[in-house]
Amino acid sequence: GLPAALHTLPLELTVLYNSLLFTVGASNSAMGGEADGIREGLLRVLEVCGACGQDLSTEELWQKVLQEVKVEELQAPLHRLGALQAAWWLAAGRLGSIAGLFQLLSTAEDTERARCSKGQNELLSLLKAWRVPAEEASLPLVQSAEDLKEILCTAAAFLQGLQELEAGNFPTALSLLQEAAGGFCSKKVLAQIYTCLGCCTQRMGKPQTALQHLKRALQVDFQCLPALSHVAAVYHELGETDAELQALALLYEALGKNPPAAASSSPYFLIQTDLLVHTPILASLLHHHPPSEVKYLLAQRCLQDGRVDDAVEHYLDFLALLQEGLQLQVPLDSSSALPRIPEVFLEAASALEQAGRHQDAITMCEEVISRTTDLIPRMLRVEERLEQLECPSPGAGLADGLLSQKESLCCLAWRTAGYLHQGWAWAKLGESKEAITQFSRCLGDLLRVRLCGSGIEPTENLLPEREVLQKIRLLSLIGRGTQFLELGRHKEALLDFQYGLQISPGDPAAASYLVQALWKLDRKQEAVAHWQKLSQSSPGEEGQQEGKGRPLPLYLVSCLEQAMFPHSEHLASSIQDYLGTAAQNTSS
Repeated sequence: GLPAALHTLPLELTVLYNSLLFTVGASNSAMGGEADGIREGLLRVLEVCGACGQDLSTEELWQKVLQEVKVEELQAPLHRLGALQAAWWLAAGRLGSIAGLFQLLSTAEDTERARCSKGQNELLSLLKAWRVPAEEASLPLVQSAEDLKEILCTAAAFLQGLQELEAGNFPTALSLLQEAAGGFCSKKVLAQIYTCLGCCTQRMGKPQTALQHLKRALQVDFQCLPALSHVAAVYHELGETDAELQALALLYEALGKNPPAAASSSPYFLIQTDLLVHTPILASLLHHHPPSEVKYLLAQRCLQDGRVDDAVEHYLDFLALLQEGLQLQVPLDSSSALPRIPEVFLEAASALEQAGRHQDAITMCEEVISRTTDLIPRMLRVEERLEQLECPSPGAGLADGLLSQKESLCCLAWRTAGYLHQGWAWAKLGESKEAITQFSRCLGDLLRVRLCGSGIEPTENLLPEREVLQKIRLLSLIGRGTQFLELGRHKEALLDFQYGLQISPGDPAAASYLVQALWKLDRKQEAVAHWQKLSQSSPGEEGQQEGKGRPLPLYLVSCLEQAMFPHSEHLASSIQDYLGTAAQNTSS
């Protein structure tokens, strides 16, 4: 409340500078908002000079003070407050405001030196060209302006590098991040910068360079676990599965340990780089995967690579986490690598089935089937427009029994996939009748879907679910047909294979089984005709048929492999013998 006095104002501004630094350091959280104390200090400076600026914005206030106040004793305190203001603006991403401020703080000689730095970033050039005023021994500072300048340079390079990375300007981002890596920061921040460099070079198509940066991040700060998850991602891109799984295993082990508190921080600086740089892209790049997600990634990659025993172990560990009530660790945000929980159960069933644990696979699928039963309406009408479902089943388990079409199609896909897996598992156990029952249940559930409308293509947001359901229908028909063949019910098998080809014309598995069914029914001329048609399609066309559309969910891949026709050479040999005999009979 005392009036401002020129002889005490340098001390007052220095006390303000120190108190603001203590406030920021004590909060130990990201800076944000406006520094009201700085504004009050500037108004006190104008008061001494007989001017006012209550109606001015902070930027305008700085411009007025620096252009009108030429008192020598106030220059050093004002420069220190300017650096502190720059820190607040940097935390808010107001880079243009910082550049304008330092143009005012710099002398003509400083500005000219900044202009001469060709090829350099404008803001960094201005910050580097700014000459820090000398400190007075009688006015001690809790953090020197020189240290603050170095931190501003590092943070400005880091922030702009992240912005360029997000914009896809990778060479510029790389240059700025390298500048930041050579700056003034804690080990923790340096590891983060190297992690971002690794992500940048990975996106530039330089995976080996990315690995070097990421390994450097871990050398600087072994607690920078996001770097380890990016290492696994780079190895995945390179197809080095052993190294990828090793990185994921190390990540899972590290996540299970409690790291020592503040092991890689630098507590002696009240304002640090990590308080100034906090953007969404940085949070995304430094996303910490919870243990449950890493365990799932281990299971998934083992299953994709055919390491079924390891996959089973990891899937069961993951499901045990859920059973123990640790599902709260399962993230629900879009950055998560986890699929929906029913899909995890189905993937686990697929792994169990491939490992020869067919009864366990059947039990796992039963869990999915039982939990989705009440979520699917008796009749599901899929219309061109995404509407609510018709006639939800009583006691559906959700409010008013209403689910979106998309969600209900997902539930139906999971339930029918459960029956599909059970069918193949019973088939592997030699129980053809039980297998036929499960395949039939799958096909019966799929009859619930009705496509309504005028024949227009379904909306894009429903296409993935419809394609999955069509593939499940095809695989169930092939599966049931194979079991009919096992039981000698060749006519019923033939019908299933014919229906399968109606669903997916030209499918090589269904077409091959159709030839076999015709051959067993002694309709050999028809079998030969179909076989010749199948033989005329090139391997490339068959591959396109198998791979067209979107990638199959991982839980269906093993079913697709089981549906492949295993007797191509034997059937071809039989047909060739038949054709040879027929040709001899004709010539004789």
